[in-house]
Amino acid sequence: MLIPLKKLLFTITFNSCLFLILIIGIQNNSNKGKVNFLIDETIELPISFIIGCSFISGSILGSIFSINYNRNN
Repeated sequence: MLIPLKKLLFTITFNSCLFLILIIGIQNNSNKGKVNFLIDETIELPISFIIGCSFISGSILGSIFSINYNRNN
């Protein structure tokens, strides 16, 4: 029980640090784009922010799935 909690805490800490570095890094970015959803689209956001958030959310979901997969085996 302690190992999945450790992995989850490490994942949250690591990805929070990546998000803070992402926010600091895009301060002077002028390239902006929109994300098209099925119904609507977002406001103009820096492209590096869109890519960085996609990477961070994928990292979080991937680590959560691996924790659940290890628990089932």
